[in-house]
Amino acid sequence: MKKVIFTAVLIGLLGYFEAFSIGGAISGSTTGETFVKVGAAGSQFLKIPIGARGNGLAGAYSSLCNDLTSIYWNPAGLADVKNIAADFSYTQWFAGFKHSFGAFALPIGRNFTSAISLVSLNSGNIEITTLEKPNGTGLSYQVNDVAIAFTFAGYLTDQFSFGLTAKYVSNAISNLSSRGIAFDVGTMYETGIRGIRLGFSIHNLGVKQAYSGQDLNSSKKLYEALNAAPLDIAYIASSYSLPLIFRAGISTEVWKVEDHRVVAAADFVTLSDSPENYSLGAEYVFKDFLALRAGYKFGTDIFGLSGGVGLKYFAGGFEGEFDYSITPTKNVGLVNRLSIKVAVK
Repeated sequence: MKKVIFTAVLIGLLGYFEAFSIGGAISGSTTGETFVKVGAAGSQFLKIPIGARGNGLAGAYSSLCNDLTSIYWNPAGLADVKNIAADFSYTQWFAGFKHSFGAFALPIGRNFTSAISLVSLNSGNIEITTLEKPNGTGLSYQVNDVAIAFTFAGYLTDQFSFGLTAKYVSNAISNLSSRGIAFDVGTMYETGIRGIRLGFSIHNLGVKQAYSGQDLNSSKKLYEALNAAPLDIAYIASSYSLPLIFRAGISTEVWKVEDHRVVAAADFVTLSDSPENYSLGAEYVFKDFLALRAGYKFGTDIFGLSGGVGLKYFAGGFEGEFDYSITPTKNVGLVNRLSIKVAVK
């Protein structure tokens, strides 16, 4: 039975690789200079990584995730959440944008777990300027993107888990907004060989979206020379796709001596609208209390090295965890992330 499941996982993994490779070949080269798919998808906030632990490993987390941030990395990892738990993560993103994540998990029996989550990217107030008033009109607008998700995950065998997420995605800028539904699917397999775990997932499967709203309505004269009332007009916005993401990962416990443990992980990510990237990460854990993390992301023009630290606290039936990660970027600054996790056993 183990061999059958393991073979099925590998076949599925290869199938996804082939599908994405064909898409990349049709669209053009996958080098950063000539990649023609860049900008081909909207809802870019769905690509922003969630949680300080996964980001401390530079994103090498899809086969290692076992908390509520699995909703982003690989929904199959949610199956390892066996208690009532909550997770709150905050990221100070570029240009003053604030990226937040909140989730709550409720186990169902011994083998299944459900969760609800919310992701938000908000710009705060942005001053409106015009050619006539370059210093500001006194008015402002906001960019506010939101995804509300329900995730269900569980174990089909002692070693094979799955996860499915259905999410409502909303993008809003000024008086324009778009809405739609998307799905994520993930699987994870523990091989039983030297602690090796495999994970792969596909994200943002859904229909195209299009903006609508007051800012697309206007009035205009058919001919300026005519002395007639202007006509009401409405602009039609082009539709856009969500960023399709395929993520595959592998992790293993490379060293364990009494209270010390080191785990290494690697991830491959390919996207429908940007070049593929690769991540390598390692985590050192002391007495299941202190964790030190580091990783590097290859194939991007902005990100590279990442690092982080985590602390756990146990008291009776309560478990708390605090994680922090820092990611230097090229010419943009530092990205700092904070995560707080609580669970009741």
